[in-house]
Amino acid sequence: MGITRREDWHNALNRYWEIPSVRKNIKVEKRMDKLDSQSIKKLAPREWYSFLKDEYFPWKYTAPNRLASTTKSLKKYDETNSLNDLSYIKQRIFDFDAIDIQRGLSIAESIKGLGWAGASGLLAVLFPKWFGTADQFVVKTLLNVESLPEKQRLQQVNPKGLKKQDAVLLVDIMRRKANELNDSLGTDEWTPREIDMILWALRSNVSCSPCCN
Repeated sequence: MGITRREDWHNALNRYWEIPSVRKNIKVEKRMDKLDSQSIKKLAPREWYSFLKDEYFPWKYTAPNRLASTTKSLKKYDETNSLNDLSYIKQRIFDFDAIDIQRGLSIAESIKGLGWAGASGLLAVLFPKWFGTADQFVVKTLLNVESLPEKQRLQQVNPKGLKKQDAVLLVDIMRRKANELNDSLGTDEWTPREIDMILWALRSNVSCSPCCN
């Protein structure tokens, strides 16, 4: 094909930035892509709440009705003077062992307004070397990968109604693929977050050649 495998993967990743919804919100997309997790860790309770309300939720929930409903739940922390409770969840997010997918997801999902997709997305932008976003588009794209060992299990997943065990499975698949890619290319640059970006960008491309190798 005239290109190397490394180039094939980089081209697939670059397609993420060509998605219309991504280009429309390019500033917040770039912010999430280069997020300094240590600066987030140091945020005071209200700053952490504002980050979630004004940056993370609008990034994750692009549909207006979905953003409105999730943000309404999040705002309960402010309305009930419970920002310290939300801050405690942040502390737990930064204290857990990142290798424990289930534990991390359970902590993040305890934030009002977040489901398993939203929880995995938050962990993905905070810890991209350990987590990818587990959402319906990842499921739909992976179902086009004929050689995927977990395909039969994924066929039983409701893409629009992910359960905790589904999210754990998806993050585990993305971790494994990132590790395999790094091993095959002799690098350490690929992360689960980048794998989810590729899968999201190729969600309607059934050929998805780099993901099938």
